[in-house]
Amino acid sequence: MTTVIAPPERPPHLPALTGIRGIAAWFVVLYHARLSLTDWVPDALIDVFAQGYLAVDLFFMLSGFVMWLNYGPRLRESGLAGAPDFWWRRVARIWPLHIAVLLAMVGFALLLLATGRSTEGYPFVELPLHVLLLQNWGFTDALSWNHPAWSISAELGAYVLFPFIVLAARWEILRAPAFIAVIIGCALLLAGIFTAFGATTLGGDITRLGLIRCVLQFIIGMMLALLWLRWRDGEVIALWPAILGCMLVAAWIVTQRAQVFLLPLGFAACLLALALSTGPVAWMLGGRVFEWLGDISYSTYLIHFPLFILAKIFLADDRVQIGPGGFALYCVALLILSHCAYRLLEKPAQRALNRFAPSKRRRAVPAE
Repeated sequence: MTTVIAPPERPPHLPALTGIRGIAAWFVVLYHARLSLTDWVPDALIDVFAQGYLAVDLFFMLSGFVMWLNYGPRLRESGLAGAPDFWWRRVARIWPLHIAVLLAMVGFALLLLATGRSTEGYPFVELPLHVLLLQNWGFTDALSWNHPAWSISAELGAYVLFPFIVLAARWEILRAPAFIAVIIGCALLLAGIFTAFGATTLGGDITRLGLIRCVLQFIIGMMLALLWLRWRDGEVIALWPAILGCMLVAAWIVTQRAQVFLLPLGFAACLLALALSTGPVAWMLGGRVFEWLGDISYSTYLIHFPLFILAKIFLADDRVQIGPGGFALYCVALLILSHCAYRLLEKPAQRALNRFAPSKRRRAVPAE
């Protein structure tokens, strides 16, 4: 008998991680918007926004963390027989909104084509890859269509591997040093691969390195979840991983070297500290506003890029600069669209598709 996998989307008792996901999504928004805000945003802040692409690495780790808590034990119980159900439910989570945004961008590209404008950046020949979320599996040379969706494609790769990673070892019986060793090993492997390809930042050569960037940090997130399960009852207080994480991030800021090694380790330590913490920062991030931003973060992440293309068309001047009023209007529109997409598309489509999950179909077959 196969165990039915139907866990909640939010990690249990960890609302702060939902909040940090919302903040991370807005760092990506600011990263893509920064070059149109230089007329009124101080250079120091523009420099901060220029690092917003690193929020994607937080997403990857958070995803691995949540996947282990929500699905790891169930897959351990069901074995590979439960993998199709897991894959179906993950596709039901990420695909409907992705395809809706992609269809909207196809409509926009067709309008450009019909009016004689350039459709560079919208290669119709690559659409099948985007529909199947395979566009960042090494088949293309450049990002196209909805650029942020590259990470969703990479996440799909991590989801494909997840059941096999879960069943590769009896992770639950290992001690904390083993998990720490895997985290350091993944960071070293990531740094080695990026160095071999000549990439000095985590955002380098996305079409070739994005998938491995995702998978290795997804595994780091899984190990963080296992450490949290070991230490959540007070065996290790949040202060120590927080100090370690800040030191590693500070080391990169000061030296501007070894980003591909120091930052994954720094982010990992900070996320673990946040998960273990019950202090004011965790309390604030677990509040209703940040929880809401986290809930709609996937919509924010996928919608913000095409919406900003429209914002530049209607709100930018001849130098492609958008004033504070125009940018505020864009942000409000993005929040409204994200909320509506989450409530009216993401969740209903997910529920509808999950009715046809393999576990549901098996239960519908009468016993002979």
